[in-house]
Amino acid sequence: MVGTLVLLRHGQSTWNEQNLFTGWHDVPLTEKGRAEAAQAGVTMKDAGLRFDFAHTSVLERAVVTCNLALEAMGQIWLPLNRSWRLNERHYGALQGLDKKATTERHGAEQTKLWRRSFDVPPPPVDTSSAEHPVNDRRYRLLDPGVLPASECLKDVVARVLPYWSEAVVPQLREGLDVLVTAHGNSLRALVMHLEGISVDDIAELNIPTGVPRRYEFTESLAVRSASYLGDAAAIEAAAAAVAKQAGT
Repeated sequence: MVGTLVLLRHGQSTWNEQNLFTGWHDVPLTEKGRAEAAQAGVTMKDAGLRFDFAHTSVLERAVVTCNLALEAMGQIWLPLNRSWRLNERHYGALQGLDKKATTERHGAEQTKLWRRSFDVPPPPVDTSSAEHPVNDRRYRLLDPGVLPASECLKDVVARVLPYWSEAVVPQLREGLDVLVTAHGNSLRALVMHLEGISVDDIAELNIPTGVPRRYEFTESLAVRSASYLGDAAAIEAAAAAVAKQAGT
């Protein structure tokens, strides 16, 4: 039998709270974000979920969210793997900028293109910038050529799907239940693939923070069911809040 998959976006971060483009910039969770992460664990435990393996990005907000959720489940010991391929989308020169201020400066249409289009990346940073991952120690063992100066969602799909195929799919085929804790755009890339969402429609997909999404599969790994766990009204409100962040 194919295992169950749960996708979990990290809890609210300090830059989420300040409405800043975050990307690969490493920021901690807020107290609200820590509470969201712990509640996600309670929700998953109450749903009868138990995991065999977990995956996270290498960014603190995802790592800590995963830890807090697993602690709430009594599974803090769970084996896991961290990969840069699950990182948030790199927002290039937008990282650290206020989303609404960016809209006011560049216009709603341009800002929405940078935020939501499939194949239009924001302006890049150069390798001298502190925002370029070549200057971050955690990526020192990687080929500098794979480290982005800016990304669109198409770029994120290109790095997430090989990880999905090579690391996660074999576990699911072995019948293992898997938790993936990552970010709004790395999860959008994966959901796009799993649910067959079109390039046009993916722009309107908003993934709320701290809400587990459970997938059940057929033997051929087609999605049999996909649903968020928790209060439906609260989840809808949280997704709507994500959509309004840039005022577009």
